[in-house]
Amino acid sequence: MLDRNGIAKRIAQELQDGWYVNLGIGIPTLIANHVPQGLSVEFQSENGILGMGPFPYEGDEDADLINAGKQTITALAGAAIFDSSTSFAMIRGGHIQLTVLGAMQVSQSGDIANWKIPGKMVKGMGGAMDLVASSDNIIVAMTHTNRKGQSKLLSQCTLPLTGVKCVKKIVTNLAVIEIREGKFHLLEVAPGVTVDQVKEATEGDLVISNTVSEMIL
Repeated sequence: MLDRNGIAKRIAQELQDGWYVNLGIGIPTLIANHVPQGLSVEFQSENGILGMGPFPYEGDEDADLINAGKQTITALAGAAIFDSSTSFAMIRGGHIQLTVLGAMQVSQSGDIANWKIPGKMVKGMGGAMDLVASSDNIIVAMTHTNRKGQSKLLSQCTLPLTGVKCVKKIVTNLAVIEIREGKFHLLEVAPGVTVDQVKEATEGDLVISNTVSEMIL
C-alpha cells in the first residue's frame, strides 16, 4: 500500500507542462514536493497565492506564507499573492487545468463528499464547492477505506455532498481508478496490492479490465 507521499507522487505523474493546478487540503498539498524534473507547473491555493512551491525545511518557515490548510509553504520565483476575490475569479473563470482534492467519500457516478461529517463542528463549506463546480478535471487523493475499514468508494455517498458527477479519477493507497459511465474502472494497483484487495475494499461497482497494471513510482 502507498503512504500519503506515495499517493501524492503518483498524482504528480498526471501533471502536464504549463498547467495551473489547485491543491486542496491534506494529501494534495504534498504533490508540490513531487513535481517531475523538467516540468513547469503553477500551483494555486485558494487563499491567494499562485506559484506555490514545496514545503519549507525546518527552520526556513515564513509564517506569512501559508496554503489553504494554514500550513507554511514556499513561494517560487515570480509567485503572486492576492486577495480571495481574485483567487476565486481564477477558479470560477475556468483558468485552473487540474484540481486535486481530498475526500471522505466518492460515489461511482463521480459525486464527492469532503466538507462535513454530521455531528462534527465545521467552520464552513470552504472553497471546494467552487472548485468542483468550475473545474473539468478533478482528481481525488484519499485512502481507500476509512479508519474503521469501511470503503470510501461507494455506490452512493452517505455524507453531505460537495459536488455532483464531477470527479474524473481517484488515486488511493491501493489503486488508480477512473470514473466512467457511472462505474469505477480499475486502471492500476499499488505495488504489492492485488486486484482482489482493491475489489474487497470497494463498495461501489468496480470494472476490472484485463490490462490492469502496477503503478510505477
